[in-house]
Parts: sequence; C-alpha cells; structure tokens
Amino acid sequence: MKKILLLTLLGFNLITSMAFARRKDFVTIKNGHFQKGNRSYFFMGTNFWQGMNLGAEAPYGDRAQLERELDHMKKLGITQLRILALSEGPGTEPYRIVPANQNKPGVLDEKLLKGLDYLLHEMKKRQMTAVMVLSNFWPWSGGFAQWVSWSEGSSIPYPPPHPGGSWGTFQEYSSKFYTLPSAVKAQQEVVRKIITRTNTFSKIKYSEDPTIMSWQLANEPRGGKYRKEFLDWIKSSAKMIKSLDKNHLVTIGSEGETLSAEGAGNHFIEDHSIAEIDYTTIHIWVENWGVYNPNDSASTLATAKTVLKNYIQDHVNKAKILRKPLVLEEFGMARDARSMDPASSTKDRDSYYETAFAETLRFIQLDGSITGVNFWAWSGEGRPSKPYGGLWKPGDKWIGDPPHEEQGWYGVYNTDASTLDVISRYAKEISKTTKRKFKFKIQP
Repeated sequence: MKKILLLTLLGFNLITSMAFARRKDFVTIKNGHFQKGNRSYFFMGTNFWQGMNLGAEAPYGDRAQLERELDHMKKLGITQLRILALSEGPGTEPYRIVPANQNKPGVLDEKLLKGLDYLLHEMKKRQMTAVMVLSNFWPWSGGFAQWVSWSEGSSIPYPPPHPGGSWGTFQEYSSKFYTLPSAVKAQQEVVRKIITRTNTFSKIKYSEDPTIMSWQLANEPRGGKYRKEFLDWIKSSAKMIKSLDKNHLVTIGSEGETLSAEGAGNHFIEDHSIAEIDYTTIHIWVENWGVYNPNDSASTLATAKTVLKNYIQDHVNKAKILRKPLVLEEFGMARDARSMDPASSTKDRDSYYETAFAETLRFIQLDGSITGVNFWAWSGEGRPSKPYGGLWKPGDKWIGDPPHEEQGWYGVYNTDASTLDVISRYAKEISKTTKRKFKFKIQP
C-alpha cells in the first residue's frame, strides 16, 4: 500500500513539475510586466502578416523563402512577430489578400491553416513568439466589413483608393459589426476553431503552444458611435478566449487615442480596463495622420519625431494607471521622398526608426514601462512589381504593405542595410535588459 501511495505521489509530482516547466515557457505578466521563465521579457519585433500565406504548400506559398526570412530576422535579433491568423474572402473582392483562409462564413481553408501551422512550427525552432491577429477593422483582410456584408447581404463601401471611396462611410459600415449579434457570434465561432486547433507539424494544441504569446482580437478596432456594443464585443470575445485557453495573453489590437480621426470611438483607459485584456498597444502613423510629408522632410521630420515621443509618453502614463504592459506594435515611415524603388535612400526613415527605438529602449531601461516594439513591416525578399508604386494583385510577391496600399510604401527589405543596422543595434540593447526586474512608478 505504501509503495502504491509513493508511486502515486511521485507521479503527481512529476505531472505537476512538467506542468510548471511548460508554464515557464509561456509569456506571462508579473507586476505589470511581461515575463518568460524567471526573466523579464522585452523584445524587438516586426509585423509579418503575410507569414501564413507564405507558409502554405500552394502556388502562392514558398516555405523555403519563409525559412530564410525567419533566419534573417532571427539573426538581426527580431524575436517577436505579429501575424495574421484569420482572413476573410471571397477572392473576387478588391483591395484584399487573396486567397483568404475563409471564403464562406465558418468554412476554413486547410491549406492556409497548414501554412499557419508551418509558420508557428518554424518560429518555435527559432525561439520566436507570435501575436495572433484574429480579425481586422480595415478591409485588406476582409475583417469586420466582410462579416457585416455576409450578415446583411449588403455591399461593402470601400474606402480610398476605391473611386469615390470615403473613409468615414467605410468606418461607419465596419463598426456596424458590433451591433449585429449574428455576425459577432459567427466570427467568434471561427475564432474558437483557431484557439482549439492542433498544429499538424508540431502536434501541439495552439492553446498549449508557448510560441504563441497572445491572441489579438483585431487589428485597430474602432468603436465609432457604438461604444457600448464595442465594449461588449471586447469583453465577450476576450472571455470566450480565456475560457478556452488558460495559457495565453489577450489584447485588443488598439492603436491608442488615435490622432487620425475624430469620432474613432477609442478610449484607451476604458477599453483596456476590461479584466480579460492583459496588455495595451499603440500604433503611430505620422504620414497617415498628416504630420509628416516625405517630400518635405526638412520641415516635417522633426515634428514627426516630436509627435511620436509625445504619443508614446501619453500612453505610457495611461498604461501605468492601468498597471498593464504597453507595446508599440506598429510604426513606420516611407522611404525618402516616398520612393517605392527598393534602391532608393532610407536616410530619413533610418533617423525616425532610431528615434522610435531609442524611446522604446529609454522606457525599458527607466522602469520597463514599454515592453516591446514591432516596426511595420518586414518585406524581406519580397519586392513590388514594376513600375513601382502600384497596388498588390494576385500573383505578386508578398511584401509588408497590405493590398490596399502602394507596394513598397512602408516595407523593410532584406537589402536595406542601413535600416537593418539600426534594427540590429537596438535589438542587442533590448536583449540586455531581460535579467532586470521592474516595478511600476505611478505618475501623479
């Protein structure tokens, strides 16, 4: 009897220690900061939304290239990737990724899901982590507008560059998503399928894979005039994910108190106060906001840097009130004079990147109030078609700029030596901070 009891206790202790060991591999939050194992977790990252499509075993995929891209990023010190986990079709619609991994509501394309599996499997080998983006406020991956269209049977009023397109009209249409219970329920059921998926290469359940750092509800969701419905959607979606997955973090995908439009319906503190939301994010787009003019950098670059610093400081203060980590997960700048030619100068962009990374590092070293940065975006070997400056079309290479934008606008290529040097230098400095321990210093 004693022998059986001893074996039972030994077995229990073994299972407990294995579970603890697995748990140590996940990114968690302690004292308002990311932690992995017994170390603080700060990172240099990038946006690599096209990774799923590149990883598919299909004519539009290229696994050998994907592996080279991951190797290059890892060599530079990039350890965190923000990737797209769901996209909506149909492929007949303009200005979007083709193919999507969902051309009909709830019907997923296994080829693309295996592309996502492969991406995560290869990232795991390189000890990278992933932020999994589950939807989009904007139309380039289908997103909310496609769910509204499916639910209502209505046509999407596409924004520019669509002829006669209006950003205001599109945002009103996309934000209707929160008010349509059938659309919200259908989208959440698809999210459920992703959360509960098992990777066909690693054989690890997504919910048990430490390669995944977090689930992100959507890219840049805006509440518009539907604040109540927006908050309800955030809470219900985050609670559902938490009920299925006890290991991973959840975040909204917020751009912060956006400067790009009045009436965006974003309230940084209120939105992130929801208990199931683990950390905060901001996106900074000085050219899109009308602050920076690449054809007049002499008089606008300094202003762009000031806006960047002020935007970061404002959200650092608010994140401290929330006692939640903050990530600068999108920022970018055009090549000099807004050239789309890969051979063009990146002097101004390099200077802006230097400022963004220096601010990130400063706050990391000060008190860890920023925990990571993801520049937009990694193009790697991808190049726009000639003549440069056109929109993406099926058959073109995957690069960092989404299909509704001019190809070559914000992407970083594997030959952009000076930009890569800036990234690498700051990645090394950020990596030195992982042994430090921090406590928040609340602003008065």
